[in-house]
Amino acid sequence: MITFLRNIFVIPELRKRVVFTFLMLAVYRIGSQIVIPGINIEALQQFFEQNKETFLGFLDMFSGRNMSRMTIFALGIMPYISASIILQLLQVVWPYLERISKEGELGRRKITQYTRYGTVLICLVQAFGIAIALEKMNPSGLPVVLNPGWGFRFVAILTLTTGTVFIMWLGEQISERGIGNGISLIIFAGIVIGLVPSAVRTVQGLGTGDMSPIKILFLLALMLAVIGFIVFVEMGQRRIPVSYAKRIQGRRMYGGQSTFLPLKVNTGGVIPIIFASSVITFPATIAGFINHPIAKKIAAQLGFGMPLYTLLYVTSIIFFTYFYVSIIFNPQDVADNLQKHGGFIPGIRAGKNTSAYIDNVLSKLTFVGAVYLALIALIPEFLMTGFRFQALPWIGDWLDLVLPGFIKEGLGVQFYFGGTSILIVVGVAMDTVQQIEAQLTMRNYDSFSRKGRIRGRRG
Repeated sequence: MITFLRNIFVIPELRKRVVFTFLMLAVYRIGSQIVIPGINIEALQQFFEQNKETFLGFLDMFSGRNMSRMTIFALGIMPYISASIILQLLQVVWPYLERISKEGELGRRKITQYTRYGTVLICLVQAFGIAIALEKMNPSGLPVVLNPGWGFRFVAILTLTTGTVFIMWLGEQISERGIGNGISLIIFAGIVIGLVPSAVRTVQGLGTGDMSPIKILFLLALMLAVIGFIVFVEMGQRRIPVSYAKRIQGRRMYGGQSTFLPLKVNTGGVIPIIFASSVITFPATIAGFINHPIAKKIAAQLGFGMPLYTLLYVTSIIFFTYFYVSIIFNPQDVADNLQKHGGFIPGIRAGKNTSAYIDNVLSKLTFVGAVYLALIALIPEFLMTGFRFQALPWIGDWLDLVLPGFIKEGLGVQFYFGGTSILIVVGVAMDTVQQIEAQLTMRNYDSFSRKGRIRGRRG
């Protein structure tokens, strides 16, 4: 480990990239301390504390806790991610974008440009909605906005939109001149910064009696086990053997070699959890703002740990996993490319049969990946609130008497460990280490692992 870190700073170019990345992340953290003018911070944080288990808490986690403090980076990078996903979906249904996406580097630049325009448009809409919502927030009789009106709205829209565009620029600079994917590293930094104080509060629970030493040890063991499990699955691949037929061009013979087609276990990445979290928590958030008994019951049933929430959450993750994989991976295109270059899967006829075989293997892998994502996504429920089986009809009271208390009430953890956050943190760390190792190996230096290179999420 020490040798690996020393080798990073031995190479001048790699040293510059690492230092540049840390400087850009430091700029991001400085901006996270600048609050929008006219905000009552105490009232705003009180409101977010009351709604931390809703869609607002999910957005706050993704923004690096900037939204609960309403800094200039409150929107975070989510508008850019949303615009990227929308453009990716439109490439399937809009022939123009599909044609552009296949034009190589020029097409990629056009898609990136459209993504930037979409980011600005989404920012303007979201910033206006946030400004209106802030003016209506009044937790415990304390107004969140000190001087409501169009003056505040204009400043909020301009500040929030500019902040997100600046984050997008920072991410692009890190990707071009630093180490790793800039957007991912910014999300990584925001999540890690938010985890540290929450973890400290959990440890401080030893003094107040909220946490016992046994719970702390169990929590540490569970965290290590979950991280190891995520690394194991994220590196998992199903390698389909591919052979290339020999062909003669002029006096040379080409082909004849064998390789493999790697299919990842978790092809969809973290996107299905993001979709599912948005779909499930958004109705609960809206219902919470409606002062009606039925709306209150719906919001309660869609709360953290409730059986209905858990059932819908798991079902949505499985659905969106299949949905997203079907969009980003087309077995027919893979089969056509193999046939075009003289490749074939041994024992499988080229063309339609190859496409059906790949689709069958991918469907089985997708199911495993969907179950894996669902298990990871349920970890925060177990740690924070437990599973409230008493809300189930008929057998709820019986389960409440039989099951241990830590399953029904959780471990009292004060931070969001698992689901989207841990997948992003572990995945980004793997990708960053892989890129650093590639730079070291290219210059004949030892990598982080002496037994071989660490394979990131992209192989």
